Amino acid sequence: MTRTPPETITPLRLWRWRRNPLRRRGDLVEAWVVLLTWILVVLGGVLAGGAGAHSVDTSLSARRDQVHEVRAVLTGPAPRTAPSRGGYDDDRVWAEVRWSDGKGAVHTDRTKVSPGTPAGTTVTLWTDGTGRTVPPPASLAEAMLQTVLTGVLVAQITGTAVWASGRLACNSLVRRRLAEWDEEWRRVGPEWRRLSGGRG
Repeated sequence: MTRTPPETITPLRLWRWRRNPLRRRGDLVEAWVVLLTWILVVLGGVLAGGAGAHSVDTSLSARRDQVHEVRAVLTGPAPRTAPSRGGYDDDRVWAEVRWSDGKGAVHTDRTKVSPGTPAGTTVTLWTDGTGRTVPPPASLAEAMLQTVLTGVLVAQITGTAVWASGRLACNSLVRRRLAEWDEEWRRVGPEWRRLSGGRG
């Protein structure tokens, strides 16, 4: 049984890095393009994903700093039935509420409560710096989930874009190499056929 010499067991793509008479300059360029593409896929994906995650985390943290929780009181009874609007309504109703800020100023606005909530009921809501009611900020767990998902998504998109660019570059090099082979065959082919025919 014939054993294959260890020096011949080499991954197919590594031949471009080894010195041999068949390797052309385009082969080495393609090898560098492949190597740099994968380096940029990894590094670019990690850096872009980290930047995206940091941006989302900073934005969510800034919003948490801009809003604060207050205790408000219903100024009147809430409607007993929720309007039938269909869709994704949460079956709550709008009601007028009143609260005082840290400076003693009284504010009024509307917020959603359960149908039939009596007047004078204390409810918790969130307000911004202007005294308007706003949706509650994302919890720490929700913020962490959004940050991680954004980082992963941005990293994947960036890596895919870099890989696609490298693939297009390699395809261009392959087409160029095939064109060079065709040109050389036009020059060498007739001579080779003539020599082969003479031997026959």
